[in-house]
Amino acid sequence: MTKMADNSSSVEIVEGCRLPVLRKNQEHEDEWPLAEILSVKEVSGRKLYYVHYIDFNKRLDEWVTTERLDMKKLQFPKKDAKTPTKNGLSGSRPSSPEGGRDQRKSLDLNVQTATAPSRGKTLPTPKRKVEPAPVAPQVPPVTPVPSLPSSAEATQAAVFPAVRETPTFKSREDHELTTNGNARRLIPAPPGRKRKANCGGTDEMIKVLQYNKPQSASVFLPPPEDSQDSSDGIPSAPRMTGSLVSDRSHDDIVTRMKNIECIELGRHRLKPWYFSPYPQELTSLPILYLCEFCLKYLKSLKCLQRHLTKCNLRHPPGNEIYRKGTISFFEIDGRKNKNYSQNLCLLAKCFLDHKTLYYDTDPFLFYVMTEYDSKGFHIVGYFSKEKESTEDYNVACILTLPPYQRRGYGKLLIEFSYELSKVEGKTGTPEKPLSDLGLLSYRSYWSQTILEILMDLKPDNGERPQITINEISEITSVKKEDVISTLQYLNLINYYKGQYILTLSEDIVEGHERAMQKRHLRIDPKCLHFTPKDWSKRGKW
Repeated sequence: MTKMADNSSSVEIVEGCRLPVLRKNQEHEDEWPLAEILSVKEVSGRKLYYVHYIDFNKRLDEWVTTERLDMKKLQFPKKDAKTPTKNGLSGSRPSSPEGGRDQRKSLDLNVQTATAPSRGKTLPTPKRKVEPAPVAPQVPPVTPVPSLPSSAEATQAAVFPAVRETPTFKSREDHELTTNGNARRLIPAPPGRKRKANCGGTDEMIKVLQYNKPQSASVFLPPPEDSQDSSDGIPSAPRMTGSLVSDRSHDDIVTRMKNIECIELGRHRLKPWYFSPYPQELTSLPILYLCEFCLKYLKSLKCLQRHLTKCNLRHPPGNEIYRKGTISFFEIDGRKNKNYSQNLCLLAKCFLDHKTLYYDTDPFLFYVMTEYDSKGFHIVGYFSKEKESTEDYNVACILTLPPYQRRGYGKLLIEFSYELSKVEGKTGTPEKPLSDLGLLSYRSYWSQTILEILMDLKPDNGERPQITINEISEITSVKKEDVISTLQYLNLINYYKGQYILTLSEDIVEGHERAMQKRHLRIDPKCLHFTPKDWSKRGKW
């Protein structure tokens, strides 16, 4: 049992204590969420406490004064709660939601950024149990349905307009999660029922009907057995390669705390969300200055001004492979431009919690998106990818800088990554785990892309149009597992009269049309000048 403080006036708050802390929510109302004390310091004779709000994203962690602490509900840590790390620093509490991140890979889907504007109320993410719940409670009991063919088997669908109740699809801008922050769960066939013998064959048709009086049961399409990741983006095992490789040394208390107060990048000042391993002597500065063209970090404005007189760059190093209007993309080799790539990773780590590799940039390519004006090409965001990926990853890390978020640039980066995959003749998928905002962006992009194809299908000789999962994957370069999980997420898969069907309701169609009207930024394949390289034939790239 956790001990409670009896006398709030005489107790000393130490690291690991938990208690309610006053904060403002996005409606500027007072709330008292439970928080854990990660560090204590004294400034000008006044004590400050670095707190992590339990069940909230780490980007909301902050230093608070004693006046914001509810001492009456102080909980002391257990004596065996702290775990030593290899460098001697006290470790994080095992019961903390962040301390077990590497084992659970939890995704805080409902926590919005503190700097970017948000439309929804900030809600704590429900704690997940170790055992995944197999049944979604909001779906009524249905008749048993046979499982769909595996991903190796071609499944076919026909599309018709229909009127029925299905979840309304919304764009990222109109987005409100309808599943309380959790990804939808799979609904297996009820136990004890036998599957029909003729279902699951390689030639089975999945037809799409839409009715005024639907009789088919709404079910979720189970992911194929060879899928490495579950439908909610939680990997089955820690990554052993790539930029998101699991590294247990990052569990210590130091890396759980933001160490940079503010970053000045060009005309923007950014407030970091997470820890980034910049040199220790720079972490005590009120502002860290970065050259917006080469991303070199400097300790003062005077140093930056002196650097700008010598820095000849007005765009990222590397090859410009795309330009349309003011938007450009540059391809940067992590081996040839090591300093820039390392500086880019350090900046990105301020806003990506799961990123763990910063200096070994040789195996990666970086694609930097910029906006052009009379002063040069200003960085908007980027994504990286492995030169050789054995798991069909076409994105390792992806980031839109906070000043440019919620303006359509995230989807533009995602769309560009799939355009590169189309040129390479491959299907691709992003590395897991995705961040909360990354998961929302990818789901929105996949949904819009797949719905765009389904709605453009025309009847053939008066018969229902048909398309297979494989064909959708080939057209979009979206990996088959992601196509299936998106159809599952949108609840489009149904089983009717012995056939699988995809149902597009009026709500789905109207929601998609509204979303596409707001999506003004698109990639034009004609403006892409890219020749893929065969990295397997190069000794050290």
